This record gives sequence, structure tokens and C-alpha cells, in this order.
Amino acid sequence: MGGKLTRTKSIQKDAPLKRWRAAAAGQGPRYLRIVGFIERAIADGRLVPGDRLPPQRQLADLLKLDLTTVTRAYSEAKARQLVHARGAYGTFIAAPKVELAPLVDLGMNMPPPPAGLDLGDLIKRGIEQVLTRVDANLLMAYHASGGGKADRAAGALWLAPMLGQVDPSRIAVCPGAQAALAGLIVALTQANDGIAVEPLVYPGILGAARQLGRRIVSVECDEDGMRPDALMRACREQGVRAVYLNPTLRNPTAQTMPEQRRRDLALAVRECGVPLIEDDPYWRLADHAPPPIAHWAPECVHYLSTLSKSLSPGLRMAYVASPDESAQLRFLAAMNATALMPSPLTMALSTQWMHDGTAMQLLQGVRAEARARLQLAESLLALREQAWPAAGIHVWYTLPEPWTGQTFARAARAEGLAVSASSAFSPGDEDVRAIRLSFGGVTEHARLAQALRKLAGILMRGEDPELAARPII
Repeated sequence: MGGKLTRTKSIQKDAPLKRWRAAAAGQGPRYLRIVGFIERAIADGRLVPGDRLPPQRQLADLLKLDLTTVTRAYSEAKARQLVHARGAYGTFIAAPKVELAPLVDLGMNMPPPPAGLDLGDLIKRGIEQVLTRVDANLLMAYHASGGGKADRAAGALWLAPMLGQVDPSRIAVCPGAQAALAGLIVALTQANDGIAVEPLVYPGILGAARQLGRRIVSVECDEDGMRPDALMRACREQGVRAVYLNPTLRNPTAQTMPEQRRRDLALAVRECGVPLIEDDPYWRLADHAPPPIAHWAPECVHYLSTLSKSLSPGLRMAYVASPDESAQLRFLAAMNATALMPSPLTMALSTQWMHDGTAMQLLQGVRAEARARLQLAESLLALREQAWPAAGIHVWYTLPEPWTGQTFARAARAEGLAVSASSAFSPGDEDVRAIRLSFGGVTEHARLAQALRKLAGILMRGEDPELAARPII
């Protein structure tokens, strides 16, 4: 799909129109495929400001599409400020828009806009389907904690690839993973109990544990993850009463724990008699992930899967599979004290999408877009040897000397970019030579590419002592 279109030349001397045929290939609405082609071509430099697009009628004939489809594609590209029209002169690639937002966010971990799908249309159709089967008044009322029968059945569908067939009565529907984590901490531990974590860990568990008066116990790791012998020693000597693990595309390192280590940790928690919170938000994004730890220790594991990292954070929906009825009742009692129920409207939409297949469409779109963004980032940031994940929505980027995570975050912020420094993931706020980069928060490929080129420039020029001295505010 390469080839730069020549500025303001005659139609016949534009880049070969046959290259546009690839824009009609793939999945999703055809007009969005054309927009996606334009966006990707801008991101990798094949289209630059001032390049002219083919006339709409000529492109429609070439692609064997209705003129209205191409017109809609150009209108959408214009709405995204990718192109601008100049009347009889044609449609041209626009100059990069000036952003009023102070920062380009490469720090927040969220799934990218799904490739080839019109999310607004999916939401509209989903809500319409919900309203055909549910009284609108019920969507504005209080609901039972943990979700209704259909909502739990939807959770069982979502969890089936990870856990196999799950009894829906064991599943609780929660308003997001963070609320579920807080509920699990309250249900499984008491004040001043220790919670075992890896030395680099999701900040949400650190914040929740500290706010609830629990101690964080950092347990030694090797290249496969938490060491079972170190965990057992922490349980004996440091008052560990629960374990937290994120074994698949781990946040922040993007590593996936191998199967044998999962088996060994399942034996360790069983022998120690402590519950395990298995937070697995990225399993559905990974390629060939091993079975969860819950597969080998179902009586010990509280398995948590959120839709925020694989479909959309706007749904605010997570599913918790408890080991048994007693454990679930304790968990729901804890949830009732803080977050009575998920939003009935978004819970109904999530349930509708699970049952009608839309959730899988979204997931496939997110996976495809996440892969494309990882490839883009690898091409622009491959300035040095660097481990790179094959899937997921973030990478753990090791910095060259003399950078640390904090000093690089300051330099990036000075360039209008937000990244996550290593200290955010350390129980002891240790600042090592690494940052986490997340690629889902930037909507357009072109803007993401521009941000990544800025990061590459910072890496090439080295640390600025003046920036290093400034506090991050």
C-alpha cells in the first residue's frame, strides 16, 4: 500500500490508484477501511501534508464501491482532521492539527480504538437491542449486587476460554477491576495483614492496599516471575495472608509467566493456605497464553478479568470467579460496603454484547489495532536492543544510561508527552532505568507516530541536566 501521492499533479500522475485497492480489503465498514488506510499512510510517512487524494468518483470506480461510501470516508477523514478539501482543486492531506491538550498520553493503559469498527454504531445498536428486551425503568433502578442471571451467564461466556465451563452462580459482576480489588482485599485480609506482590506491580493494588491499611510484601522474582520458594518464606516469616499476581502480559513488564511457574505457584499457595488474587486483564489479548493459575488451584484462586483493558474502560465492567459460594458471599458483602452494583445500563450493554457476539468483534478489532501499534512503536523506537512483546497494549522500555525513569519522564513531559516512570510500579518507589509506554490512549496513528518520534529524539540526544533537576508536578 506504499507510494506517496504527488502534490497537485494531474490525476493521471498521482501515485498509482491501484495501491488504494488494499484500502477496501479487510474487515469492518468499508468507509472506515479507507480512513484507516489514510491514517496509517500518514503515520508511516507515505502520505504527508499537501499530498492530494484521488477524486472521490475515480476512487469509487477503482474500488467498485458506491460513491456514497467514498464520500462518507472522506467526510470522516475530514472530521478527524486528516484531510482538508480545497473545492475544485481536490482533497489534500492536512497539516498536523494543533493540540490544545497539554500532554499526549502514553502513560494510561487502555485498549486502542478497535480496528475496522464503528464504535458509535455498535453502542447505538447495542442499546437499541437492550431496550427491546428490558424495561427502561429497570435500567434506572437498583439491582442485586453481583449482577443478574443473564449478566453472570455473560461473565461465564467471557471467562470460558480461560477457565473452561464456569458455573455462573460463582461469578460476580463488578463496576471495574479496581473496585473488585478493593472488595477482595477487604474480604480476604484484615488490617496490617501482608499481601505478597512482585517487585514491579500494578499501581492499583499498591494504592488499594495502602488505603485499606494492609502491608505490601515484595517477593523475589526471577525471569519467570515470582519465586515459589520466596513466596513460601514470606508466608512463614512476614505475615502474608494473600497473594496478588498478574501473570499474563504482566503490568508493567509485559512478560507472560510460563506454565510450569504457574503450576509451581499453585502448589505454593495451596501449601501455605493463602488465597491468591489472579488479576488477568490481558489474557484475551495474548497469543497462546498458558492456562491461568486458577486452573491448577481453583479452591485457592479468586480470578479477576476486566473488560477495561481488552474492550473499553467506558464499560466499567469486571468479572470475579470465586472458589466457592462461601467465598463469593464474603466478597459480595465487602463490595456492598463500597460499590453496591455496576451501572445497570452499561452492565446490560456488556451482557448484550457478550450474548450477540459483538464483544468478540470488539476484541478482534482491539487485538488487530494493538498489534499494528506495537509494530509501529517497534519500528520507531528500535534504537537499541530491546525485548518487545508480540501482543498487548504496553511495553516496558529499558532506558540507556544515564536516564532513570523519573528523569526521562521529566524530559518527555517537557516535550508534551506523558509516560509512566518505573517508580510508579515499585512498592518502595524505586526509580530504575525503565518506563512503561502505553499505546491505546492516542486515537490517531499519525499523532501516535509523532509522539513516538519525539521519544526517539529524546533518547538520541541524551539526558538534560536542567530537566533532571526539575520536580515532576
